[in-house]
Amino acid sequence: MTGGGALRGRVFGVAILAAWVVLLAQHVRREYFAPELERLADAALALNPGTSFYTLTMGGRAVGLATSALDTVAEGFRLDDFMSLELPALGQTGTAVARTGVDLDPSLRMRGFSFSLESDVGRFQADGTVTGDTLLEVDIVSQGSRQTVSYRLSSPPVFAAVVPIRVAMAGDLEVGGSVRMPVFDPSTLSTRTVEVRILEHDTLVVPDSVALGDDGRWEPATWDSVPAWRIAEVFGGVSVESWVDDDGRVLRAESPLGFAMEKTEYELSTQALAQARSDGVSGAVDEDVILATAIQSNVDLSDAESYDELRFVLSGVELDGFDLDGGRQTLRGDTLIVRREDPRALDPGFGLPYPRMDLRDALQPEPLIQSADPRIVEMAEQLTVRRASWSPDPRRVARELTTGVFNMLEKTITFSVPSAVQVLESRQGDCNEHTVLYVALARALGLPARTAVGLVYVNGAFFYHAWPEVWLGEWTAVDPTFGQYPADASHIRFVVGGLAQQVELVRLIGRLRIDVVEDSRAD
Repeated sequence: MTGGGALRGRVFGVAILAAWVVLLAQHVRREYFAPELERLADAALALNPGTSFYTLTMGGRAVGLATSALDTVAEGFRLDDFMSLELPALGQTGTAVARTGVDLDPSLRMRGFSFSLESDVGRFQADGTVTGDTLLEVDIVSQGSRQTVSYRLSSPPVFAAVVPIRVAMAGDLEVGGSVRMPVFDPSTLSTRTVEVRILEHDTLVVPDSVALGDDGRWEPATWDSVPAWRIAEVFGGVSVESWVDDDGRVLRAESPLGFAMEKTEYELSTQALAQARSDGVSGAVDEDVILATAIQSNVDLSDAESYDELRFVLSGVELDGFDLDGGRQTLRGDTLIVRREDPRALDPGFGLPYPRMDLRDALQPEPLIQSADPRIVEMAEQLTVRRASWSPDPRRVARELTTGVFNMLEKTITFSVPSAVQVLESRQGDCNEHTVLYVALARALGLPARTAVGLVYVNGAFFYHAWPEVWLGEWTAVDPTFGQYPADASHIRFVVGGLAQQVELVRLIGRLRIDVVEDSRAD
């Protein structure tokens, strides 16, 4: 065969192979995937509609209540979840109400969803629609700002609240078994792969009815023994365990943060929450969502701003996968060196707006960082006194934004999905609100900025914290919550990114140990 003939033969062979692969894929989809959906649809016919009630606790104290209602509709199913939280935090009580609704087809695939979170600082709303199995379009509304974000997914996503039901209806509740699936979380607007492991089978006893006792309080009248499966949902090193019934409906669940929810009767859940309100906040550490996660320090760093470098030994957790090395931080084995940037030595090498494309992701608007919103742009210019004589020096702008956001926001604990325009309207919040507003303001002026999350030293302990990093020739940490430019060396960055990335921090809680082993004071 001539060279040209050999080439044509190889091309023809590749074409035949490609056609065979396509036919095989269609066959697999027809013979396996479709029957799987049919089996799910058949199994889901046995799902029992109804409403479950839950008491939410932390440290044994009621901090909220929840309901979960599953209904059959003409096109499949509808799942509506409601959760109300009243969390003690540093002497305050943060309140939040979350509502979730998801429409499912007969085989439990998500067709659409709605999610809202209301708190003291405002309301966040996200509504999504799935088109053609793998195109998810989400409309986000926060304080009058509306955005639409599209996600192209590799496979149809499973809504987070539906995961146990999907596992149960697929017949995967077998001890020792596991199943992996793409799961969409509306609170972080992200999809992640979750492995569900079936750990144990047992029987749980739950209240089945209530009656008024002699003291006028509700108490269980009858109990129901329910066959239950203990499952773990594992993602990114985080494991969340729960007990579910044969339909995949949650009976009891616990999170690494110390929260627990337990199925009960409506009267008992409302009574427990009312009792907790009347008792007030006890001040116990294990009942405080912030104090309970703090890590005590072996060294007094109350004058942390006087150090130009700090060294920490990190232990108790695997450090792989965290953003510990880079910029002001150097990781050597289990020892982390954090250097506070010298503002006099910073040399950005550019004037605003940033002129190149290499940091594009740190300049663009995001669903919760609405840097193109006219209100954000106006405030950014106001804080940096942008007039005809305005200086494009990114160092000056970074410093003025730090001071401006610090002075603008009232320092208060909030439980919300932080949104820059919402923070600008409410003028209050904790480190998350300070950070998301700062990042939006910086990007509005063409200054690359991103979110860093980790821990910071405050009053004898390290607390979980968020702060911005801005590009000034290197990624430079600033902290508008504390008014620090640059941020002191007690800021230990573990993660860079938004809510979807910050979930990684959960695997540190209750395990991470920090020892200050060496320090260097500034001259």
